Amino acid sequence: MSQEFLDFLIALVIVIFAAKMGGYVSTRFRQPSVLGELLVGLVLGPTILNMLFSWPIFHEPELLEEALTLMAELGVIMLMFLAGLELHLSELLSSGKVSALSGILGVLVPLGFGYGTAILFGVESTEALFIALTLSATSVSISAQTLMELGVLRTRVGLGLLGSAVFDDILVILLLSASFVFISGSASEGLGGVGVTVLAMVAYLAVAVLVGLFLLPRLVIWVERLPISQGIIAFALIITLLFAWAAEVIGSMAAITGAFLVGLFLARTPFKERIEQGVSTMAYGFFVPIFFVNIGLAVNMRAVGDNAILFAVTITIVAVISKIIGSGLGALIGGFNRRESLQLGIGMVSRGEVGLIVATFALSEGLLSSGNFSIVVFMIIVATLITPPMLRAAFSQPTQVEKSESVMT
Repeated sequence: MSQEFLDFLIALVIVIFAAKMGGYVSTRFRQPSVLGELLVGLVLGPTILNMLFSWPIFHEPELLEEALTLMAELGVIMLMFLAGLELHLSELLSSGKVSALSGILGVLVPLGFGYGTAILFGVESTEALFIALTLSATSVSISAQTLMELGVLRTRVGLGLLGSAVFDDILVILLLSASFVFISGSASEGLGGVGVTVLAMVAYLAVAVLVGLFLLPRLVIWVERLPISQGIIAFALIITLLFAWAAEVIGSMAAITGAFLVGLFLARTPFKERIEQGVSTMAYGFFVPIFFVNIGLAVNMRAVGDNAILFAVTITIVAVISKIIGSGLGALIGGFNRRESLQLGIGMVSRGEVGLIVATFALSEGLLSSGNFSIVVFMIIVATLITPPMLRAAFSQPTQVEKSESVMT
């Protein structure tokens, strides 16, 4: 075997073992296991130990980093597929008003607060806009995992959170596309570019819904009759990866949105339990821990210099508070009580990979400096780390009235 493959094997051993130990320690302190897995990633990453680039046992750290990133991306796709599989489509649609209001205000409020904060710190207007866009993004994967651990994913708050994240994802991508095309081209070209993006999203969602509601159930039954080992599980994985690919390539949306949709569609089939058992074993035993640890492996919190620490801390506080205010206010207007609105707002705080995607795009296009990119990464990591314990605290010891109001029947 090649040295690169042997390095990959030992890296997987370290990452998965550390993730599970971190998760165990976290649960011992009555916190969601995902918090321990995220912290383990920070410890192993360049922030403290710099495992990949400092340890002599690894000979090709760049290749190893890329391989782990690919595995992590598979992990988040499986995680969002399982989140969709936990829900009923009718339940998710019932939270449409709350989801729309919370998702839209959860983008616009952080966008305004983030832009104003960046301007106050002397950031040029174009760069301030893209910093604000990273504040607007939400990564629901961290919150979805936490809600599943707490057993509240199918409450009104859980359903509203997942629906809000879909609206958030669509609106942020549209704003990112609009901002880029207007800055890089003429106004007419900008409008044309935004129009193409909107049409791509609508076309993808329309085709995905038609295929998911009418074709997938028939295909699942057909696959079940074939003499194929684990045919249903293989089919579910193939469709999930295909929808995830199409979401980005065709629909200009995040791949996790496609994976989430497949979970919703397959949850309507009689093979839901079998699919969930097969995929969850693979996901939580292997891919998902790599995803959570890799968040820490990919960033260096020490990159934020002394001169920028005030800006980094301020923008992080603004990111957390503005998301809670925006999404929570939308939920309150939509009919949630104050406690539920706060819970939903907290669940939208995590930025995760969606925020990193926006920041990396802006950096690659020269719209974000390397210094401000480090500040944005600092904000994303801190927001992601504090979301699980904040969610647990927000859901702790609800009253019986709140339980009866929130649990979907």
